[in-house]
Amino acid sequence: MTNRFLIVFQLLILQVFLFSCNSEKKEETAGKTDSTTIASKPPVAKKKTIVFFGNSLTAGYGLDDPTQGFAGLIQKRLDSLKMNYKVINAGVSGETTAGGNSRIDWLLKQPLDIFILELGGNDGLRGLPLSETRKNLQTMIDKVHTKYPDAKIVLAGMQIPPNMGQKYTSEFRTIYTDLAKKNSNVTLIPFLLEGVGGEPKLNLPDGIHPTAEGHKIVAENVWAVLKGLL
Repeated sequence: MTNRFLIVFQLLILQVFLFSCNSEKKEETAGKTDSTTIASKPPVAKKKTIVFFGNSLTAGYGLDDPTQGFAGLIQKRLDSLKMNYKVINAGVSGETTAGGNSRIDWLLKQPLDIFILELGGNDGLRGLPLSETRKNLQTMIDKVHTKYPDAKIVLAGMQIPPNMGQKYTSEFRTIYTDLAKKNSNVTLIPFLLEGVGGEPKLNLPDGIHPTAEGHKIVAENVWAVLKGLL
């Protein structure tokens, strides 16, 4: 009886020992699997930032949905191409170059990779001194470059109706080409409203701000230049 009890007791001890070993192996294997899984996960790349800094054109004035504006359409294009960029629409209706120059310091507190400057149109429509418009645009370009030397800068060229006289209109147009030539870090969009300006069907009744269809064309004008910088 005693021998039999001893044998049974020894078998129980053996089973407990084997069970313990198997449990340790499973835990060790699980730990390796978790470590491998964690290590194999690729790091999430931080999105690069594109800032559209402008007036009512950038803000999408008159549209039912601001994302129908050209800045919003650029974001949709980037998303459809699975490009890791975030668009910030910093457009303010009625903004002049002087107004932009006064608020840009606040905007530059956040990092950016591409800066698209769309200002000056309101200066021209109000007949403001061209020397001031030129000076303000250059100052904003300098501020961006000083704060973020590696950032790419795009200048959106603008034209105005000849209401202020042919001389003023012509000199206004050359501001943008001159600045692009002067600043090697600036890429020029020759005329932001190419194919849209002066086309009644593509503009709101005011004849200045594009419709949703007009913004699609403007977005293509921007993309033609922007895609080479991405």
